[in-house]
Amino acid sequence: METLIALSPLLLMFLLMWLFIIRPAQKRQKTTANMQSELKRGDRIVTIGGLHGQVDAVDDTTIYITVADGTRMQFERQAIARVVE
Repeated sequence: METLIALSPLLLMFLLMWLFIIRPAQKRQKTTANMQSELKRGDRIVTIGGLHGQVDAVDDTTIYITVADGTRMQFERQAIARVVE
């Protein structure tokens, strides 16, 4: 019983770390992966580098986007940060 009481601060610290750090990060990662898998032609997007464009074509692992003056660029799906409404 003394061992459990002695370890309780350590266990509490790990529980709090999981609740405030790990769990929210996992949720963000899951929503980002879901957004990247649901990309479709015509979506306006922003890449992790800050490039704005419109999805032109979707492949298994790559996304083709059109930027200013009809320039077509190829990016990995993981490079898409968000969809702009």
